[in-house]
Amino acid sequence: MSQVIQKTLRDSAAMRWTALLLLALAMFCSYIFMDILSPIKDLMQETRGWDSTAFGTMQGSEVFLNVFVFFLIFAGIILDKMGVRFTAVLSAAVMLVGACVKWYAVSDSFVGSGLETWFTDNLNYIPVFDELGVSPFYEGMPASAKFAACGFMIFGCGCEMAGITVSRGIVKWFKGREMALAMGSEMALARLGVATCMIFSPFFARLGGEISVSRSVAFGVVLMCIALIMTIVYFFMDRKLDSQTGEAEEKDDPFKISDLGKILSDAGFWIVALLCVLYYSAIFPFQKYAVNMLQCNLTLTAPGPESFWSSSSVTIVQYIIMLIVAAAGFASNFQKKANLKYGLLGLSVIALITYCYMGYMRQSAESIFAVFPLLAVLITPILGSYLDHHGKAASMLVLGSVLLIACHLTFAFVLPLFKGNAVGGIIIAYATILVLGASFSLVPASLWPSVPKLVDSKVIGSAYALIFWIQNIGLWLFPLLIGKVLDKTNPGVTDPTQFDYTAPLVMLASLGVAALILGFVLKAVDKKKGIGLELPNITE
Repeated sequence: MSQVIQKTLRDSAAMRWTALLLLALAMFCSYIFMDILSPIKDLMQETRGWDSTAFGTMQGSEVFLNVFVFFLIFAGIILDKMGVRFTAVLSAAVMLVGACVKWYAVSDSFVGSGLETWFTDNLNYIPVFDELGVSPFYEGMPASAKFAACGFMIFGCGCEMAGITVSRGIVKWFKGREMALAMGSEMALARLGVATCMIFSPFFARLGGEISVSRSVAFGVVLMCIALIMTIVYFFMDRKLDSQTGEAEEKDDPFKISDLGKILSDAGFWIVALLCVLYYSAIFPFQKYAVNMLQCNLTLTAPGPESFWSSSSVTIVQYIIMLIVAAAGFASNFQKKANLKYGLLGLSVIALITYCYMGYMRQSAESIFAVFPLLAVLITPILGSYLDHHGKAASMLVLGSVLLIACHLTFAFVLPLFKGNAVGGIIIAYATILVLGASFSLVPASLWPSVPKLVDSKVIGSAYALIFWIQNIGLWLFPLLIGKVLDKTNPGVTDPTQFDYTAPLVMLASLGVAALILGFVLKAVDKKKGIGLELPNITE
């Protein structure tokens, strides 16, 4: 009888969702810092002399050590050997160290320092890496960009380690339960970090009428301290779960290279991994340039300095409205009473329209792009719940690829046609950004819960690490490529708001085409081998 009534933290919906919230808040903070300089690319060029190549090289450096020093592979081994809670705290600590380095690199204290002189004179040639054309530095790269790249590399090691740790943690707490919903919800909350970054990074950079890019990065550093606290709380919660279940954090079996061989020999795994790199390469690098792309393709007239729309208080109001959009839309999916469900949904829609109106009145590219994750927050629970109960993960990936292609081609060829039309251009921008965010929500809700169906649970940490490593190749390459393509296709352009983004956007759309083809291949392989990707996650 005692065995029947005995329950663990994992059996309590409140406790397992609390564990998810702790992990998601840590990722929320990391997503903010990841793109902290993206909405102020123009200010980086004006105040620190970073052209598009320097900006893109620095942004791509985030994943350099993960890709070329294989840190992500080691992270997966650490995760499998040391467990979720140890790796979660370690990843947050590493992110904090990297964030502090990046902050100092863009601060006024760095200007004229001995470190600036050293970075100006050194790291202009890296043997082997220069020959291969993959060096994270180049001759003539601003010293601040070089040192910021070093900090971003360290941050990237912690961030990607956190990513695989969170995925493994969700599997641990939700396997056999609402796992797709949990993974989709985690990513929905984490992606609110993108919106938060887009709104508050320019806010802090321009606070008080004096431009200081280091204030934006300092804001991110504070949030990384909060992320570390979240993982420490999770540490004790996870340890309590293991004491209840008798499970051991550390694995009894030593790591074997043959384990990786089993993963790498699976065709389904490779298709999922390639889908991941193609899809994420078309999204994350784009985020780093999206605000500047909108500045170049929209007709924006800043409100006067005495206007309410140019005040700092409007930023806070707009962010509160954004949270209402996200919270009401997300909560509406969990209501059983129709009047409450549709009431919350209606509140979310009204708040979204209000937010978009405020973004138009502010004439701010960064606040316009901040709507990116809002539709995703609304539909991710719907998608996750559908996949948990009905399946169709591979079909969702195909749909996501189609939407991705349509959005990038719209940015490339339709949006520029509306330059000069202040209202029409912003409406097209809003609609396309919302759909792009919705397409992005299809990936975590469908792709990540599919991985446990492909590999043995003993090496699932290594499997996630391998996927993230392959993904990181694209996340290193494409920010750099976009920067180089921008400079090559815009010779002599010095105004950062006058770039032609057609070529980079077509390049990103082509990634969506490749992902679409692979999506159909994955469906065929799943049908032939019976992997079960189209089957529901919840087991009766």
